[in-house]
Amino acid sequence: MQTVTDAAALRATVRGWRSAGLNVGFVPTLGNLHAGHYSLLKLARARADRVIASVFVNPTQFGPGEDYERYPRTLAQDQAGLAEAECDILFAPEVSTLYPFGAASSVSIHVPDLTETLEGAHRPGHFDGVATVVAKLFSLVQPDLAVFGQKDFQQLKVIERMVRDLSLPVKVMSGPTLREEDGLAMSSRNQYLSPQERARAPQIYSTLQQTRELFRQGHNWQALEQAAKARLERAGFVPDYLAIRRAEDLAEPAPDEREGLVALVAARLGATRLIDNLPFD
Repeated sequence: MQTVTDAAALRATVRGWRSAGLNVGFVPTLGNLHAGHYSLLKLARARADRVIASVFVNPTQFGPGEDYERYPRTLAQDQAGLAEAECDILFAPEVSTLYPFGAASSVSIHVPDLTETLEGAHRPGHFDGVATVVAKLFSLVQPDLAVFGQKDFQQLKVIERMVRDLSLPVKVMSGPTLREEDGLAMSSRNQYLSPQERARAPQIYSTLQQTRELFRQGHNWQALEQAAKARLERAGFVPDYLAIRRAEDLAEPAPDEREGLVALVAARLGATRLIDNLPFD
């Protein structure tokens, strides 16, 4: 596996692959990789001749007071894991490569509607940063397909919308959320949890499961939102939201709508903010 930091070198290699008739898969990440990331790489590997993964802690998707500075940077560990997973290139650019005029002076991409609810309402500007960096990475890597995890469900929808709206020649694929044995969604932020918090953290997933089961029994989704949020509060979480939405566009369902829904949650446990979701179909 090659590790490339220079955009020109990356493009030269991709041009060589394309001249040989090979297609390219791409898995963008923030690094500090775990089994969930490697499952996305496996999906890309099965559908592309060559696979590129990026490791880049993107400053524009972190808001004031968020964990940009302390976000774990484990490049050597990530290199070893990606090599074992048969990644062809690790693209690990410097901030100046993606933001040549500085992050604060960058061109910014805004995806309306989808970015103004749920995560977007609680983290203003977050999805502008996500859309911008993904568009920049797509421009540099020029992949045929890119794979994203379903754990970041709203992010996935934002990227799908951006790709369609800008007519980008990239097929966006999604991989299922990988979980620990007790149900906690795998995340680099799980390591911030104390042992006591880690023991309680799986209650997010169990709450989602209970909510889905009650919905299938015929309960009203609006009442279920409130009950699930109260359950998390009793367990010591501070929820930012627990919402049942239409999976297609994250809009609120009609009162009697029963199909194509998903529950999404973001909640703090101590100093750590956790997100998860569960489709109802």
